Amino acid sequence: MKLKEICHSRTGDKGDISNISLIPWNEADYPMLKEKVTAQRVKEYFSDICKGTVTRYEVDGICALNFVMEQALGGGVLRSLAMDKHGKALSSALLEMEVE
Repeated sequence: MKLKEICHSRTGDKGDISNISLIPWNEADYPMLKEKVTAQRVKEYFSDICKGTVTRYEVDGICALNFVMEQALGGGVLRSLAMDKHGKALSSALLEMEVE
């Protein structure tokens, strides 16, 4: 199944860093997300654009994961030639990831 079937997401940015949250609709799905959606998996999924590290933060109090991707916005808003310089569509892209 795709993550979009069980989660919603938001994206933020600061310079060349993208921040993507992943929040399950049902808190019962949170343990599975913690197991399946690792920082390494997200790094591999965004390998075409993320040239730096990916760090995952677990926000257990609200059953959410937060991924910080460094060097992921083509140098940042002022330097990037990308159509989506802020990376707002990255949350939608992550929701397309398949999980078992």
